[in-house]
Amino acid sequence: MRIGIIGVGRMGVVHARTLANHPEVSSVVVADVDAARAAETANRLGVEALGVDEVLVSSDAVVIAAATSSHADLLHAAAEAGIPAFCEKPVALELDSTLEVVEHIGKAGIPVQIGFQRRFDAGYRAARDRVADGGLGSIYVVRMAGHDPAPPHEDYIPASGGIFRDFCVHDFDALRFVTGQEVEEVYADGEVIAFPMFARYGDVDTAVVSLRLTSGTLGILSCARHDPLGYDVRMEVMGSEDSVAVGWNGRTPLASVEPDGPPRPTHAYRDFQDRFRPAYEAEMGAFMNVAAGREETPCSAEDAMEALRVALACDRSLREHRPVRLEEVA
Repeated sequence: MRIGIIGVGRMGVVHARTLANHPEVSSVVVADVDAARAAETANRLGVEALGVDEVLVSSDAVVIAAATSSHADLLHAAAEAGIPAFCEKPVALELDSTLEVVEHIGKAGIPVQIGFQRRFDAGYRAARDRVADGGLGSIYVVRMAGHDPAPPHEDYIPASGGIFRDFCVHDFDALRFVTGQEVEEVYADGEVIAFPMFARYGDVDTAVVSLRLTSGTLGILSCARHDPLGYDVRMEVMGSEDSVAVGWNGRTPLASVEPDGPPRPTHAYRDFQDRFRPAYEAEMGAFMNVAAGREETPCSAEDAMEALRVALACDRSLREHRPVRLEEVA
């Protein structure tokens, strides 16, 4: 199978390396709006570089890892070309644009997988299985943390969509994935505490969200753009029969102050690629099964749209300082 990759930034290179070593991939071809970067990447990885249009017409499937602003147009192009597509999140930052893509790919009949890699992490999948088989009983509370080691460069902020659509959206998707429930209502708050540059774009560097799910389960999320100890992404699921934690191990960037607590981690997770490397590889393996027609997509554009609706509800809640029901984000 010939796989095209559009966008050779950080994630595009990760996916290109993974797919180049996949036994079902006969060739990988890359493209980027920066043709020189595409050529340099192709030479470094031992693959071919072409233009974006050439990639779309010459590939059996395409991986979209370009800038967020181009995701919707490239998915429309994949639908026109009639080829399976993998796309990094989000489909788009706005609901109308996302819905247009969902409708187009539905009419075209192409399978599309969206890049919410936590669905392929062993811990999140184990938690989902425990919920699904009833081992945790009735789910009372899901507590989540998403803390980056350092804020992004200021140039990234105005195009990011803000902390909820850019960062917390992964937690919103993981919450739906693990619990099998939908979010009914959110209350979000946030502040610029340490990095004034976020205020220049109407964004915050620290946020919290309270979520109410369809079966009465309550969710709690903390989100921060700076964690001095490293990359910290966790989920705790507390039920009537048992409680489990995801992302809790010797590399979790937390320092216990208990006399008999675990030692301070000496090798904490550096960033999201370090934390989720096996998940990214499993994600591409799943996409190969989708592209070959062996499996249904494990993370659809509709899933991405539902996570976006939660993020947009949080944006409104923060702005209006009130609880927002998801039905308001129609």
